[in-house]
Amino acid sequence: MPSISTILKGIVALAPLAAAAPAHLDARTNHLSEASAVVSAATPSATPAAAAAEAPAGMLSDVDILNFALTAEHLESEFYKQGFAKFAMSDFMALGLSEAQVKSLMGVGETEATHVTTLISAIAGAGAKPVEPCEYNFEAALTSADSMVKTARVLEAVGVSAYLGAAPLINSSDVLAAAGSILTVEARHQAFIRVASGAEPVPAAFDTALQPRAVFTLAAQFIKSCPEGSNLAIQPFPAIALQNPEQATVGQNLKLADPAQPAGASFCAFVAPGGNQFSPITDGNCMVPQNLQGEVYMMITKSQAVTDSEVLAGPSVIQPS
Repeated sequence: MPSISTILKGIVALAPLAAAAPAHLDARTNHLSEASAVVSAATPSATPAAAAAEAPAGMLSDVDILNFALTAEHLESEFYKQGFAKFAMSDFMALGLSEAQVKSLMGVGETEATHVTTLISAIAGAGAKPVEPCEYNFEAALTSADSMVKTARVLEAVGVSAYLGAAPLINSSDVLAAAGSILTVEARHQAFIRVASGAEPVPAAFDTALQPRAVFTLAAQFIKSCPEGSNLAIQPFPAIALQNPEQATVGQNLKLADPAQPAGASFCAFVAPGGNQFSPITDGNCMVPQNLQGEVYMMITKSQAVTDSEVLAGPSVIQPS
C-alpha cells in the first residue's frame, strides 16, 4: 500500500473526533464517587482510590468527561461499522494490506465498540445519563477503502490527542486510570495503522495533546445532528481557508485564501510532538517549518499561543511523516 504522507493532499479537517462534548456537560453532577467505583469495576486497569471531588463551577466534572469520551467512542465505533459494511476485505487487500492486517483493522473497530459499552455501563452506574449516538455523515471519509484507512489513521491520532488533553481535567484517580487504559489502546491502534500505511509506527518521542474545542473542530463536520440531551455545546473554530492546501508540506509556503481573513491573524501555529512552532503571517503567507513529525495540527492564531482565546481558525491536520 502506498505510504500516506498527507491527508487529501495536505491540510484538511477530515479527522473524526475524538471528543465532542454533549450539551449537558455544563450541568454538574453529584455522583462522582459512584462513577469512580463503576469505572474501577468495569476497567481492570483502574485501581481503588479516594472519591473524586466535585469539579469547580464552570469546569467539567469527571462524569462529564466520561460522557465526553463516550461521545468520541460512539463516533469512532460507527465510523468503523459503516466502513466495514461498505467495503469488503478484498478492497483493503487491493491497497497492499495482508489478510491479517485487514482482520486487525476490523479488530480496531471491535475495540472501539467495547469502549462504548464499558463507558455506558460506568456512566449509568453512576446515576448519570449516558449520551446517545449522533447521526453522522462519513461520505467524504468513506469514498473508498483507501480513504477509510487514511481517515482511520488521523482519527486514531486525534483520539490520542483528545485523551491526553482531557487527562489534566480529571479529578479521580480511578477515572484517570480508566481513561489512560483507553488512551494506550488508541495509541496501539494508531501505531498499527501507521505500519499498515507504510509509515514509521513511532514518528516522535512524544504525543500531542489537544483541548476539547480544537478536537471538536476536527469532529464537527462528521456530525449531522444529535438526540436532545446529547447535542453538542462546543462552538467549533472556523476552518482554515488556503489557496494552496496541496502545498501543506515541510518547507512550503502557504497562502491564505483571503489575506485579510481571519481578522487579526498573525501566526500559523503548528502543534506537534516536539513542541509548538509558529510561523509569522506576512501578506497572507506563512511557511511550514522544519522538524515536524507524525500528525501535526495547524492553527491560525493571534499570538504565539494556542489557547482557545488566541486561536482564530483550525486546527487542520498535516502529516509530514
